[in-house]
Amino acid sequence: MTSWSERFGYVRTDLALEHHEALRGDFPEGMPGVRFHEENRGGIRITRVEVTSPEGERIMGKPQGDYITIECPELRRRNRELQDEVAIIFSEQLEALLPSGWDSTLIVGLGNWNATPDALGPRAVGQLLVTRHLREFVPEELKGQLRSVAAIAPGVLGTTGIETGEIIRGLVEHVRPDFVIAIDSLAARSPDRVVTSIQLSDTGIHPGSGIGNKRVGITRETLGVPVIACGVPTVVHATTIAAVAIDLLVDRLRGQVQFFDIVNEMDQRDRIGLVHEVLSPDISNLMVTPKEIDVHILDMARILASGLNAALHRGIGADNLARYLM
Repeated sequence: MTSWSERFGYVRTDLALEHHEALRGDFPEGMPGVRFHEENRGGIRITRVEVTSPEGERIMGKPQGDYITIECPELRRRNRELQDEVAIIFSEQLEALLPSGWDSTLIVGLGNWNATPDALGPRAVGQLLVTRHLREFVPEELKGQLRSVAAIAPGVLGTTGIETGEIIRGLVEHVRPDFVIAIDSLAARSPDRVVTSIQLSDTGIHPGSGIGNKRVGITRETLGVPVIACGVPTVVHATTIAAVAIDLLVDRLRGQVQFFDIVNEMDQRDRIGLVHEVLSPDISNLMVTPKEIDVHILDMARILASGLNAALHRGIGADNLARYLM
């Protein structure tokens, strides 16, 4: 059985859903060690990919755990009511991943606030309801409504000189949260999922992995506490766009033009070699993002922050989220 890395290693994506889409055609009777579930709520698609065994982990190229993706193509139209609905669904899905009996959490906004496509984490952290420093001042009747939430945007290695994972590990040792939530910008395979999707997982995160810049992992293994990762695709690799375009042309023009018959006979690595021949080394490393990325980052940061506030504080909750949306 071929794995994701063996067949599609050149395609950089952080989304487990896209790994599953690329491989499921090889497993007509179901992918071993992987469960898939999908539901739709009025134009919002929610998919869950569960990697349940070492075999599924090998095939998918993803650690064992749950990967939830919320997709809403209409988010690009900046419809405020739709954004609020996505925030409520995000809150519900996040709450299902929270460890039982928890009382405190540390939220980490990963990314570089000086680079707009990478600024999602810091922007979201800036809108969170942080309460760790207020717990002792909260009236008794409200203590059950507000849990201890701390948050930080630690920057990136290039601006701090310190691995982000090292900073977070030091904070966890001092603050001692029950679990960590990491927010980050992601890379997608499909341009349609850029700033229209949210991924949640209980397996942690490796910052920069989607763009080939893998850093120290932020996981249960490295921190000693559970880590929930949530992120939004904000970029697509230029090589990925070119490769997907070739696949699409071959699929649509198969049998019509001799050139496409030739390309169709090439395996995936030969096709990506063709792409690299066409694109110069500088262009092949280009990351593509929408021209309106600044406003999209603000919108998605608001959605994430609102959903996090509702899921983490009993006094808000998904049912009452609309009145707290910023």
